[in-house]
Amino acid sequence: MFNIGDKIIYSSHGLCCIDDITEKTFSGVTKTYYVLHPLDNEKLQINAPIDNKSISMLEVMNKEEAEEILFLFTLPGIEWIDKSHQRIQIYNSIVKKGNRKEIAKIINTLMIKKHELESEGKKFPEFDRKLLITIQHILFNELALSLKTTIDTIHQRVEKLLHIYDEAVTIES
Repeated sequence: MFNIGDKIIYSSHGLCCIDDITEKTFSGVTKTYYVLHPLDNEKLQINAPIDNKSISMLEVMNKEEAEEILFLFTLPGIEWIDKSHQRIQIYNSIVKKGNRKEIAKIINTLMIKKHELESEGKKFPEFDRKLLITIQHILFNELALSLKTTIDTIHQRVEKLLHIYDEAVTIES
C-alpha cells in the first residue's frame, strides 16, 4: 500500500503523486481510493480504487534499478516485427504488463528503427511514433527522477548508448 505524498508510476499517466487516500461511494458501493495527480499535470485528479488489480501502480525505481535499465540500451532491443498489425499487438501487450526492462527493449528497438528509417528518408509509422513518445515519456521521466537529472539528459544518454546522435530531436510531451 502506498502513502500520501508517495510518487508512483500509474498506468499510462506515468509519474504521479498520491494526494489523499479516502473512502468514496459510487453506485452504493464504498471503496477506498487513492487520489492522485500526474506530476506534469497538477490539475488532473485521478481516483483509483486501492483494490483494483487491473491497474498498474508501481513504486518509482531506485538508482540501481535505473542504471540497470540504462544498461539495457547497450544490448539489442526486442525483435522488430515487419507486420505492423502483429507488431502493434505484441508491443502493446508487453507495455500493458508494465515490466520496465521489457519496455526499455521496445524503446530501444523503436528508437533505432526510427533513426534507420529517417536516415533513409522514409517515414516512421504513426502508431510506432505515438507508442515511442508515450513510453519514452513515462520511462525517461522515471529514470530522470531516480537519477536526479533531467529527461533531456536521459534522452541524450540513451541516444549515445544506442549510437544515435541527433541534436535537433527532443522528446515531445
